[in-house]
Amino acid sequence: MRVALIVARYHDFITDRLESGARQALLERGIATADIVTFSVPGAYELAQAAQRVAEESVFDAVVCLGCLIRGETIHFDVIASAAAEGIMRAAQATATPITFGVLTTNTAEEAMARAVDGTANKGREAAIAAFEMATMYGTL
Repeated sequence: MRVALIVARYHDFITDRLESGARQALLERGIATADIVTFSVPGAYELAQAAQRVAEESVFDAVVCLGCLIRGETIHFDVIASAAAEGIMRAAQATATPITFGVLTTNTAEEAMARAVDGTANKGREAAIAAFEMATMYGTL
């Protein structure tokens, strides 16, 4: 199985941890390091377009989108969170590749850090496990 990780650089103090959690979960499931490829994008808004493009190349069995949005003083948070969620879902529906949503939408950096800790509470880990399970299911269809 080959898995692509699409990782937003914005708030990389969080997304780097999400990527580590995702990568660890995939390694634990027997996926070789060489079969886990990371693609970096500027922010959460770009995740969907990158995920769809990577999925359309048909060399990956699953795509995991990882990002972090922290609420600020304007509605920008809401606009980007909505666009990222809807875009990732549309990309998943448009391709024959499972694409999972590992984008944190939090009120504070502290809340984001709590979801990017080492271990089973890491949301990047959860998104990778979901991608692995979906790719496994797709393989049985």
